Amino acid sequence: MPRRALDNPIVLPVLGLLLEQPTHPHQMLAELRRRSDAHAAAITRGTLYNTVAALTEAGWLAPLERQRSGNRPERTVYALTDPGREELVRRLDSQIRTPKREFSQFLGAVAYLGALGRDGAVEALTERGRRLRERTAEDERQLENAVAAGVPRMHVIEAEYALSLARAETAWVDSVIEELRSGALAWPTRAARARGEDA
Repeated sequence: MPRRALDNPIVLPVLGLLLEQPTHPHQMLAELRRRSDAHAAAITRGTLYNTVAALTEAGWLAPLERQRSGNRPERTVYALTDPGREELVRRLDSQIRTPKREFSQFLGAVAYLGALGRDGAVEALTERGRRLRERTAEDERQLENAVAAGVPRMHVIEAEYALSLARAETAWVDSVIEELRSGALAWPTRAARARGEDA
């Protein structure tokens, strides 16, 4: 199995899921998608099965048993091994300690905000702000429900972090909209753009 399979971003979530309890890949896929919109978009069945195979080959997972439900094919239940637990802790420690510059699609788009024109930029940012508020309100509601249902805060701490990022982004979007409308954020003229200056 290529070493790069062990560098797949879903390795950490898979190891973390198996820290909770042994399970089979079909259930892993369903649970990872349920817990994260990002995982829902990024994880395919093939990617997950390849990752599980790589983790097993590395000795971080081990087959525990085979289960059958009705007429469905047998499914292999995997458990985290001691080396797998050590690798999970090592990766968690490294990723929490070391901030990395993570390039998002929005960051790439903001770099060319000027191509929309002032009015187009205001319109697009206003729409983004509206959608961020809607999503944040829904995420806040889900987090409140989880905590009210007795889910320990530490088990949903990543949701708090995601909400803090969303609130910060919303505040930044609002501030840029205000600066564009007031003229505090200068819009470059064609001549200024050619010289690399602000208007």
